[in-house]
Amino acid sequence: MRTLFHTMHRNLYPSPAESAPLCKDRLRSLLDRSGSDAAPVILCIGTDRLIGDSLGPFLGTMLQKAARDRLPIYGTLAGAVHALNLQDISAQIKRKHPDRTVIAVDASLGSPEHVGSVFVRSGSLRPGAGVCKTLPETGDISITGIVGVYSSRPYLNLQTVRLATIAAMADEICGCILDTCL
Repeated sequence: MRTLFHTMHRNLYPSPAESAPLCKDRLRSLLDRSGSDAAPVILCIGTDRLIGDSLGPFLGTMLQKAARDRLPIYGTLAGAVHALNLQDISAQIKRKHPDRTVIAVDASLGSPEHVGSVFVRSGSLRPGAGVCKTLPETGDISITGIVGVYSSRPYLNLQTVRLATIAAMADEICGCILDTCL
């Protein structure tokens, strides 16, 4: 299955050097197609208890400081959205922002050449899939950051991700979202 996944998705992920401009162009195109004039809701998924899974809350905190209440943001270092509360937060978003586009952001594991890459696509993402968790799909647009290498021991790989990688990717995605959504 792992080989099939990597073969099917090999050409979908840009290299880290190509990632930033593609992220902005792709996100702008997807938001234009959504038909909504309202600012999107940003759902940053992950936990600060595992460095490799902290991309979402790290990004959410950066966005919260930079956007200054101009974007609804869920998932920060102080209030993470993770496996235990994802369903409740998703329901809250639907109640509070019923007609808004939701951009879901999460970390992922991938092949070595894609570490540091950002993938933006239409449709929901499946949080926890890389660590064999079954969580509800979420988001209308998904942004996935490849933070480490996939293996048969994903939790070990998430523990050894460099914080510098997370910070650089969060900075890139933050710029993409702010430039596109504000």
